Amino acid sequence: MTNTLQKNTKKESKVKGIAGRKENHTLTYIVLVIFTLIYILPILWMTISSFKSGTELFSYPPKLLPSRFTLENYIDAWNRGDFSLYFKNTTIVAVSATLLTVVINTMAGYAFAKYKFKGSTVIFMFFLATMMLPLEVLMIPIFQVIRTFKMYNNFWGLIIPCAATPAGVFLVRQYFLTIPNELMESARIDGASETRIFMKLMIPLAKPIMSVLAIFSFLWRWNDYMWPLVVIRDTQKYTVQLALANFSGQYAVDWGSLLAMSVLTMIPVLVIFLLFQKQFMKGMIAGAVKG
Repeated sequence: MTNTLQKNTKKESKVKGIAGRKENHTLTYIVLVIFTLIYILPILWMTISSFKSGTELFSYPPKLLPSRFTLENYIDAWNRGDFSLYFKNTTIVAVSATLLTVVINTMAGYAFAKYKFKGSTVIFMFFLATMMLPLEVLMIPIFQVIRTFKMYNNFWGLIIPCAATPAGVFLVRQYFLTIPNELMESARIDGASETRIFMKLMIPLAKPIMSVLAIFSFLWRWNDYMWPLVVIRDTQKYTVQLALANFSGQYAVDWGSLLAMSVLTMIPVLVIFLLFQKQFMKGMIAGAVKG
């Protein structure tokens, strides 16, 4: 009789524990959904409003859905704003800078993680310390370097200065620390050179963190406004962020065209993230495992 009561008590406690976990999960999902809606609603409102006519944009009370979907804002902004040129400029800068960033940061992070040389720790600490300096502090000296090397008012002035980022080197180093050194030792015993070890062994293993770097770098370059504003003077070399600022005049703002082009500028970012999202998650998780 006592054993039966004990078994029933254990079953009841298990059932209560499962029910409690389900309640906790349900509460967590509700909170996540609420925060998701908070972040998505402004983007959803902007996207839908880009298909509204000029009169409906300022109608009161405001309506979520337009009475008639129209592409006038997109056509007008694309033709009048010459956005095909700005998209081409931004694509050249973002893609070139991303490729260069991935190459340099991967090599630097690999060196700091797998090679021990005199002063490596001190150099790495000083390198990380630059993360505490905002761009506004470094802007003037970097601009002087840009002028000295004749990179002012051209794309190289946007691509070169931020090719090596402390955050990128740190992420790559943390990721390579999770890879056992025994793999390199085995390759050396088999007669592989250091270059071959890096290219044939380490690069394939580092694809997740390289995807993380690619996404972060592309997002940064595509959405950057401050540095192109400083470096670029010629309107024919403007990026999309500088072009969007032109829709805000001194006395009026072309809201329809501004909303339409803002929606279009989000599309490349979404495409890049969807292409690399699996590798992105793997790289973020693995890079945070070992310090």
